[in-house]
Amino acid sequence: MRLYEVVYILDAALDEAAASTKLEKFHELATVRGGEISAVDHWGPRQLAYPIKKASVGYYVVAHFTADAEALPEFERLLKLDGEVLRYLLIINEGEPTSGASIMADMPIRASQDDDEDDDDDDDDEIIADYGDEEPRDPTSAPPEFSGARGRRRRMEGPRVIVLNYKDVETLSHFITDQGKILPKRTTKVSARFQRELGSAVKRARYLALLPYMRRQDG
Repeated sequence: MRLYEVVYILDAALDEAAASTKLEKFHELATVRGGEISAVDHWGPRQLAYPIKKASVGYYVVAHFTADAEALPEFERLLKLDGEVLRYLLIINEGEPTSGASIMADMPIRASQDDDEDDDDDDDDEIIADYGDEEPRDPTSAPPEFSGARGRRRRMEGPRVIVLNYKDVETLSHFITDQGKILPKRTTKVSARFQRELGSAVKRARYLALLPYMRRQDG
């Protein structure tokens, strides 16, 4: 038995009661071999980052359950046949909560007064984010702020990211350019491990229409 997470995007016309009834049928198949549901979180209707099956709004639900891998093919087959399921993502849970938030350290990292003064004097190429060392590091710290044409970096106070949640759009947005591209490691100065986790998280968020594939260019 393994712990899985599934994110459903259902037809926005469904209310919570109707969605719960539908999900019970799905979850019976997923847990038929002795698994169990540990959490179900109804996010409700949300604007999609891009249309899915001509829909601009979807009803999001996130569920955690333990299941035997042999029960999943039939579970997914039923999801694909249901016309009210716009899209779903089934993955092995790696510690992400059902909410759209990452897990942060209890104590925030605060830059010292000397560090703040150094930031004002440093050249653009010398400014490095708090978590900018190249040594393997887990957890990594909060993302920096980016400003200026050259992508000037400065330290940002905040708690360290222990688990980067692919559903945490706010945190992921710190690492995406105005054109919708993921910032390279040479710019963010994060560890290689965090950069890999970031790439995977952004791809999942885009698939679930939480993030757009490309930013719209107004005007």
